[in-house]
Amino acid sequence: MTDADLTTDRAIARDAELLSAQLQAMRDRLYAPASRKTLRRFSSGEAARLIGVSDGYLRQLSIAGEGPQPETGTGGRRYYTLEDINGLRRHLAEQNPAKSRHYLPSRNAGGNEHLQVIAVTNFKGGSGKTTTSAHLAQHLALAGYRVLAIDLDPQASLSALFGYQPELDLDGNDTLYAAIRYDDEGRQLSDVIRPTYFDGLDLVPGNLELQEFEHTTPQMLSTRHGDAAGQGLFFARVHDALASVADRYDVVVMDCPPQLGFLTLSALCAATSVLVTVHPQMLDVASMSQFLFMTADLLAVVRHAGGELNFDFMRYLVTRYEPNDGPQTQIVGFLRSLFGERVLTAPLVKSTAFSDAGLTKQTLYEVTRESFSRATYDRAMESLTAVNTEIEGLIMKAWGRQA
Repeated sequence: MTDADLTTDRAIARDAELLSAQLQAMRDRLYAPASRKTLRRFSSGEAARLIGVSDGYLRQLSIAGEGPQPETGTGGRRYYTLEDINGLRRHLAEQNPAKSRHYLPSRNAGGNEHLQVIAVTNFKGGSGKTTTSAHLAQHLALAGYRVLAIDLDPQASLSALFGYQPELDLDGNDTLYAAIRYDDEGRQLSDVIRPTYFDGLDLVPGNLELQEFEHTTPQMLSTRHGDAAGQGLFFARVHDALASVADRYDVVVMDCPPQLGFLTLSALCAATSVLVTVHPQMLDVASMSQFLFMTADLLAVVRHAGGELNFDFMRYLVTRYEPNDGPQTQIVGFLRSLFGERVLTAPLVKSTAFSDAGLTKQTLYEVTRESFSRATYDRAMESLTAVNTEIEGLIMKAWGRQA
């Protein structure tokens, strides 16, 4: 059958089926034999850096048989899973309670350390929003925090990075929409949370059903049905869903859709902090100007309707930055002159390391240094570490651990 024999909708459907089948075949090859992603093991040096001890001390623990034991490879090299690393953190915290927070940085839920909910947003595609969300969530999990990543984008790019193919792996009513929908088919958020191959990092995957929230919310607003039923208006729904699992996590990272709809607004109303990703090109900056105007206007309406908008921090993150590009450097300087400290000090540089890792649906934390030229990997990792460490510092400040 030729393209001329197909109507447009059937031609597009056929292309979707062909692409889906090829993506499934690619996943079967990459993640054989179970077709599921797994996380690599970490060398003893990497494990020591993550835990915050010396490699020699880890060796002593291994020889003494204390804590989870590493896998021994050729030449006596020791390798740890992330689960092993977290087990060692708990063991060391039990052995030395005075330094327990050093090993286990989880928040003190009984004090003033509230659940940190970070919305990563921009309504222009290509700003590095999903890359930022995935790497931030994984950085925090590697540091020992309990993390929930939520894919709010119907295109489900974050879910794909975590190894999910929505049309194959999700049966329906198993995204965040299940927990915020208005009808009697709603589910508890805990029912749609899935563990990932990162110990300590869970995921709420996304797919096209998230778009339903944009369709049903206007109907509820017109009838006031949601409010009358005691379910709350749209801007409180994500907040209420997260409240039901707040005791299980330290940080929630939400990858918002690239549009300013009801879903994004509800996410912003649930957020304690916001990251706006910015690609330093003039068209992107001009687009961000409109995004900020629209966001301010819509959030003002939400505030007048009773919504609470109290961010611990709001920061602009420069992404895909090329330091040797003169116009980009000028734009970054322009943004810093306007917004001052609200622009993160560290930019996320543009690097082939991110795109090369993405070919196998991996992040930079999942690949090894040997997978790239060392200069390329080190440059990208240095930038990534600087960005995520700065954001982690803002979380610590919000929790009162830093001045």
